[in-house]
Amino acid sequence: MTTLSTRPVQTVSLDSAPPPGMRLRELAFGAAGAAALRAAARLRLADALGDIPATPEKLAEAVGAEPRPLLRLLRALVCQGVFDERPDGTFCHTEMSRMLREDDPHSLRAIVLWCTEPWTWAVWPRLDEAARSGGGVFQELFGKGFFDHLHQDAPESAAVFNQAMTVSSRQSAEDVAELLDLTGVRSVADIGGGQGHVLVSLLERHPELRGTLLDLPDVVAGADPRLREGGELADRITVLPGDCRRDIPVEADLYIIKNILEWDDDSTRATLRNVVAAARPGARVVVIENLVDDTPSMRFTTAMDLLLLLNVGGAKHTRGSMVERMTAAGLAPEVIRPVNAYLHAFEAVVPTGAGALEEAAGP
Repeated sequence: MTTLSTRPVQTVSLDSAPPPGMRLRELAFGAAGAAALRAAARLRLADALGDIPATPEKLAEAVGAEPRPLLRLLRALVCQGVFDERPDGTFCHTEMSRMLREDDPHSLRAIVLWCTEPWTWAVWPRLDEAARSGGGVFQELFGKGFFDHLHQDAPESAAVFNQAMTVSSRQSAEDVAELLDLTGVRSVADIGGGQGHVLVSLLERHPELRGTLLDLPDVVAGADPRLREGGELADRITVLPGDCRRDIPVEADLYIIKNILEWDDDSTRATLRNVVAAARPGARVVVIENLVDDTPSMRFTTAMDLLLLLNVGGAKHTRGSMVERMTAAGLAPEVIRPVNAYLHAFEAVVPTGAGALEEAAGP
């Protein structure tokens, strides 16, 4: 006959570090956390919850859900620090849950949706294949390249992508503008600059500055309204459709290349080579990238790095790999510094004869 142990039961606080076995189980169920965030974002649960704590029943009525499963969803999110459950059974906001609100100035709702789009659930299980081959798996799964699929077959996902990139760019633009010393700079070119949020921040801070926005035709067609014809900054900006991997027909005092050197090495080399060919000696080049080392956001950036491997065969950089590629192009970084918790800036000056050296080096 066996008897139950009379030893006191040990409880573990959610605030304490879990033992290794529990942590490994949590990691294995990581998709559940991502799915819960996506569900909250799609239900607009954070928008429905105001400053007054609410019951699951009231929230369910507001978002068109059933109370019992919604309660289960809320408690899963509470365990991650998203929402908080009070002793009376009501739920209230946390700092993280507020960032799921559409109207929050630091909203990450679009980015949460983008990171959990339907195609992501198809590619993640193929990570071992990508690790073996070193290339993406998207083409094999969907029959076409990532961006072709996005824009031709998944318009809703493309819209989420555009919104997420806009949010991310807007949130980092002010950090970039604050970081850069533009003493002596009269013209700036944002290469692959998307909708031009960094340029907007710079032009608003520096009334004497002129700018050029270079990106693909479909991208610059959706440039910030302040930069387009009739916009308040339009007379100080040139919006230039083009592909920086083929040509950069812009001469400027400062070139900014932000979060685009994530393709294959040939494309990265071509872009840096084209900047050097276009720039006059003494021009400054600032490359801004997420790093997968030497950064407090490594859990996030290494996850993005793996997703890049899966969808386009690309990669985020280490500090060393970025220095290596810039130096090979004749742009040895003189200063490397953080922009914020997610981004680093690599600053270089175009030396005399750099263009000739790069042309001689070839592709």
